[in-house]
Amino acid sequence: MLVDWQQIIEALWETVAMVSFSLLFSVVIGLPLGILLVITRKGHLWENKQLFNLLNAVVNIFRSIPFIILMVAVIPFTRLVVGTSIGTAAAIVPMVLYAGPYIARLIENSLLEVDPGVMEAAQAMGATPRQIITRFLIPEALSSLLLGITIATIGLVGASAMAGAVGGGGLGDLAITFGYQRFDTTVMLITVGILVVMVQGLQSSGNILSKKIRRR
Repeated sequence: MLVDWQQIIEALWETVAMVSFSLLFSVVIGLPLGILLVITRKGHLWENKQLFNLLNAVVNIFRSIPFIILMVAVIPFTRLVVGTSIGTAAAIVPMVLYAGPYIARLIENSLLEVDPGVMEAAQAMGATPRQIITRFLIPEALSSLLLGITIATIGLVGASAMAGAVGGGGLGDLAITFGYQRFDTTVMLITVGILVVMVQGLQSSGNILSKKIRRR
């Protein structure tokens, strides 16, 4: 069968757009949420048991829902936000809801790895809680944070492919519509190959940047 490369390129750009915008909004949600999960826990900067338990429960609930189920469950909310439940824009909504709590947990784990002595030294110098977070805690965990974001981005690539199951567009939609339903093995292999290359490229780039930051 002849391969429509223009169609494949369009699907690739749709996937890139879905992953990029979803990652941006997920970080906007996940970064402050992850920081709050750290600083509100017992013995930390802004200890608040009630808030920590609430945030922890919310994150656990969203992380326990498989993406394909979450995508269908939030269709009414997706329609409310973007006006439709089909297409690239519609796929971004459940992808953000899926990745935001996941990124929050990754950020929480990275920040908890920071040596407590760093915060003690910052407090001894008279730093405010905000200064401790922005000038000590986050910079010390930056290398680990970058690896966490890399893992989340790869997860979003997989989620974007699953979004094709419900008409989300991108490579996943192309693979299902043409590769599976029309028995076009060539298209299926090309889409899988592109996704593998994307994942390998993202992971390699994340590893390189993380090493550079760690050395500094």
